[in-house]
Amino acid sequence: MWYGMAEEAGVGVSSRAERKALEKAKILQRENEREVFRLVGRVLKKPEAERSEEEAAVLLLHRDTVEELCKRQVRRNVLKRKQEELFDDAEELKSKVRQLAAAVKQANHLVVYTGAGISTAASIPDYRGPNGVWTQLQKGRTVSSSDLSKAEPTLTHMSIRMLHKEMLVKHVVSQNCDGLHLRSGLPRNALSELHGNMFIEVCVSCSPVREYVRLFDVTERTSLHRHGTSRRCSHCCGELRDTIVHFGERGTLEQPLNWKGAAEAAKKADVILCLGSSLKVLKKYACLWCMNRPASKRPKLYIVNLQWTPKDDLATLKINGKCDDVMRLLMEELNFQIPVYDRAEDPIFSLATPLQPDEVDSHSREVIAPPDGQQDCSASPGEQAEETTAVQGGWFGRGYSKGRKKKKKAA
Repeated sequence: MWYGMAEEAGVGVSSRAERKALEKAKILQRENEREVFRLVGRVLKKPEAERSEEEAAVLLLHRDTVEELCKRQVRRNVLKRKQEELFDDAEELKSKVRQLAAAVKQANHLVVYTGAGISTAASIPDYRGPNGVWTQLQKGRTVSSSDLSKAEPTLTHMSIRMLHKEMLVKHVVSQNCDGLHLRSGLPRNALSELHGNMFIEVCVSCSPVREYVRLFDVTERTSLHRHGTSRRCSHCCGELRDTIVHFGERGTLEQPLNWKGAAEAAKKADVILCLGSSLKVLKKYACLWCMNRPASKRPKLYIVNLQWTPKDDLATLKINGKCDDVMRLLMEELNFQIPVYDRAEDPIFSLATPLQPDEVDSHSREVIAPPDGQQDCSASPGEQAEETTAVQGGWFGRGYSKGRKKKKKAA
């Protein structure tokens, strides 16, 4: 019996030793492969005429590595080209806009999808452009905040509102949280803000959900999976939450997301116009694209964007230009005057709910100044500071999470 136990113990030690030896061999193999990749990479960087016989022999010996590194370089080049901003020349732009104008006139049910590119003219950064939020964060740079109280609807926002008024645009589906479509005067029943609105907080304890429109960005203290704004419902005292849908979250609020309106509009659409969106997020929403239909029965797709989008190959027409430039030409072709934004007519002032007296200091964000220039009751003493800080909270969720981590470490 003792002999059997000793034999089993010996087998156990042997198997452990074998496992360790195998793991060590794997580590050495990986290190060797990395060294080969580094060596081959250095050789490939040299012009062919400058390579020595020894270096040429290295490439012949490691053909598989050469092939893999070449594939990686091709992928990097493709990605770089997709990130480049391309501009159609003046004549080509006019020609394409004429085609777009014809499609707008002939459309029975035109739906517009908008992204961050339509708000850059209002000094609100986009996400994936050369100076976009995600682009800068990926480079390890700090993103500065925008003074959102000074952001106003752009020429594109006002053009869309006019096209809806003239019954050429039936519905607008927006990824933007900046509230500028609402502020342009576009009716709410014609708008789906799929990722929320930074000026709206809601009480989900009330039934139906009770909505509070504010004159400031309500997302100061919110982030991914943390939506409480610290203010309370004046009816049930439940905690208010923002309406922002972050990456990785599923929006469930009926308003301002209005998914029902977006899906119904997409189902009826015969033309879809995409303005200023990379479509990398929108493409994932199957109900917006009617991909279950044969290609000939899907809506005709027109895209206006400076960068590549994953829907370019399916588009009837791709226009490489700034949204404001394209919309200005389009409105000329359609013979419509573009309305000028008038702060006195901004719907947000009539929709806004004033803060309770004990909530005046519940935020430190800039307040949209009323048209008469008087300070609104929503303002708090610290709101007029012009200081530029790192972006925090809400629709710039990633910037906020980084800020929180730094604060915790400091504490």
